[in-house]
Amino acid sequence: MPKIFEYLGILIFFYSNEHEPIHVHAKYDGFESKAEFYIIEGKITEIKIKAIKGLRPLSGSKLKDFEDFLELYADKIVEKWIDYFVYHKNIQFEKINTRIK
Repeated sequence: MPKIFEYLGILIFFYSNEHEPIHVHAKYDGFESKAEFYIIEGKITEIKIKAIKGLRPLSGSKLKDFEDFLELYADKIVEKWIDYFVYHKNIQFEKINTRIK
C-alpha cells in the first residue's frame, strides 16, 4: 500500500494492485473514500469522490479537506500513479500539516 500523502491526518494512498480509472484512496479514523480521475487528452477533466462498498465514507469537514486537497494536488497524484504503476518507480511520501485553503 504505497502511501503518497498525509493531509491534516487524512492518509492518501494507492493499493498495490490498483486498476483504472486512476484513483486514490483517503482514510481517516476508520472512514474511507476514493477519488477517481477522468483524463482526456492528458488533462484532468473531472474528479469524482466515491464511497467504497462496505466502508463508511469520509464526511463533513474531512470530506471537505479531501476535496480541497484534490483541487490543488490532482496533477501530482496522477503523476505519482503513473510513476508507480507504469514506470515502477519509488514514490515520495509527503506529509502536509497546514491547511492549504
